[in-house]
Amino acid sequence: MIRHGFRPALLTLFICLPLLWSAAQHQAGNVHVYVTYADDRAVTAQVKVGLISGTSGAQVEELFTNDRGEATFLNVSLGNYHVSVSGEGIQPIQTDSFEVDERKSTQSVLVRVQPAAGNAEATHPGGGTVSASDLKLPKKASKEFDKATKLIAKQDWQAAIDQLNKALAIYPAYAEAYNNLGVVYAHLGDSNKEREALQKAVAADAHFAPALVNLARLDMKEQNYASAETHLSQATAADPTDMRALVLLAQVQLLDHHYEDAIASADKVHVMSHGQYAVVHYMAARACERLNRFPDAMNEFNLFLAEEPTGDRANAARQEMAAIRKQLAP
Repeated sequence: MIRHGFRPALLTLFICLPLLWSAAQHQAGNVHVYVTYADDRAVTAQVKVGLISGTSGAQVEELFTNDRGEATFLNVSLGNYHVSVSGEGIQPIQTDSFEVDERKSTQSVLVRVQPAAGNAEATHPGGGTVSASDLKLPKKASKEFDKATKLIAKQDWQAAIDQLNKALAIYPAYAEAYNNLGVVYAHLGDSNKEREALQKAVAADAHFAPALVNLARLDMKEQNYASAETHLSQATAADPTDMRALVLLAQVQLLDHHYEDAIASADKVHVMSHGQYAVVHYMAARACERLNRFPDAMNEFNLFLAEEPTGDRANAARQEMAAIRKQLAP
C-alpha cells in the first residue's frame, strides 16, 4: 500500500534466459518473495530471506529484501522448497513447502511476519518517505492494485485482470498497473494484450524500467532482437544498477551480432557483485570467439568456470575451450 512509505510490488516477468547452446540446457525457475506484516504493509527494513531445499533441508541461497519487502531468487532448480525469513524487528518464520516447476517461470511467495516484541514501528505504523509519483496516486487505485498483487501471487489471473482494470479506471496513468497487467497476459499466453499493456505502461512513464524489460522479453520471444536491444538500452539507462537487465542486454547484443557491445555490457555486470550471473562471462566468451579474440574468450571461459564450476553450462564451456585449444594448436 502507498501509505507508510510502501511502494506497491512491481512484477517483472523474469523468464529463463533463452540458451544459446544446446548442451547447456537445464530447467529452472525464479522465486519472488514478498515479505509483509499481517496488515499487508511491506517490511521496509532489510531482512534475511533464505531459500531452503525441501529434500535435504539445506539452505540453497540467502538474500536480503529491498525497501519494498521483496527478494528474488533466480534460476532455481526444479523441486520443492521452503522460505525462511528472519531479521531485526520481526519474529522468524518458515513457510510451507512450495514447488518450482517448469510450467511457471516465476513462483510468487507471500510471507506475512509478526513484529518482534517492542517493535513500535511495526505495531504502530508511522511516517516514511513516499516518492513523488506515489503522492499522485489515489488511495483507491492503490488499494485495487494491492488486491491484484495478492491475486497474482495466487495465480488467479482473471480476477487479477479485473482488479488491475479497476485501478486503471481510477488512475489511467498508473504505469505499475499496466506493467502487471502485461505480466498477467503473458502468463495467459496473450502476447497481443501483453504488448498493448506494456506499451501503455511506457507511455505513462517513459523511464519505467520494469515495463521496458518486459517489452524486451516479449521482443526476444518474437526474435526481434533490434527492438529488444532498444528497450533494454532504455531500461539500463533508467537504472544502470539493474543487473538482470544488463545480462539480458548482453545476450540480445550477442544474438544481434553486436559483439563489442555484448562484451561491454558483460563487463558492466562483472564489476558488480554478480554471483548468480556467471553466465555473462559465457556470453562474453562467445562474443570474443566471433571476433576471433581467442585469448580473451579463454579468459572469459575461465572466469565463468571459476564462478560456475559444475553443471551443464560448465561442461559446455570446457568443451568450447578444448575446441579453441585445438584450433590454436600448431
